[in-house]
Amino acid sequence: MTKELAAKLRELADKYEIASFCDEDPSQFLRWYEPAAGRGTIADVEAASFIAAMLAFGNRKQFIPKIREILQTSDRSLGSISNWLRTGSFRKDFPCGEKKFYRFYSYNDMQVFFGELAEILNQSETLGEYFRIKGEVSPSLQPALQSSATPSNGGHPRNAPVVLYEIIASSFPKSAIVPKGRTSANKRIHMFLRWMVRQNSPVDLGLWQWANPAELLIPLDVHVMQEAAKLGLIPETASASRKTAELLTSALNEVFPGDPCRGDFALFGLGVDVI
Repeated sequence: MTKELAAKLRELADKYEIASFCDEDPSQFLRWYEPAAGRGTIADVEAASFIAAMLAFGNRKQFIPKIREILQTSDRSLGSISNWLRTGSFRKDFPCGEKKFYRFYSYNDMQVFFGELAEILNQSETLGEYFRIKGEVSPSLQPALQSSATPSNGGHPRNAPVVLYEIIASSFPKSAIVPKGRTSANKRIHMFLRWMVRQNSPVDLGLWQWANPAELLIPLDVHVMQEAAKLGLIPETASASRKTAELLTSALNEVFPGDPCRGDFALFGLGVDVI
């Protein structure tokens, strides 16, 4: 990568990673609850963020109102999303049936999704705590966790992105909404991980201090892929796959060492501005 391109990407990241980025982005729901102001808990923040991430595909003008509808329904019922899920109130407050709620997901699909979220929150205080403990005790994940356990970048434990992804995906065995493909880009889970793991950002929350931002994968949005191809960071024929996400993440790590997902703002912001 040329010095000129690296400088351009850093300039773009500075331009777009600002608080107003959230205004029209699904990341606006990260701050629907504000524990520091006495509104909601960390469990509410994580649950709202996860629901937002899982529905963040397609047209923003269509999915953002759907996310807002869920959170407003839970707030009217019990005042917070985590309480709404834990008590099972979603079963009476949210419709059932095969009618589509959003795109190809039905109301029944949403009920299954809420049910699995409720199971997690009834076992652990927060989603992050549940995923962290599951990674520590799951025999099937131990080899990958142990092979990436060398401290790096300020003493953070290394958590390979595929391991974090698998911990989350395996926690929702019945839900069609949570992606589970081993070779696909799985943009929505990696976007959620970016929100939870990256620290010192006006956008991302950095709640999971036990995870390492150096090991995140870029969420492969269509805008990100288009701009990355134009800049020669990935082949023009690249598909939205895990392999492409790893390739782009590696390239951006040269520009943002230890925090490659900062490049997500540069590429996504540029792509949206071009439209």
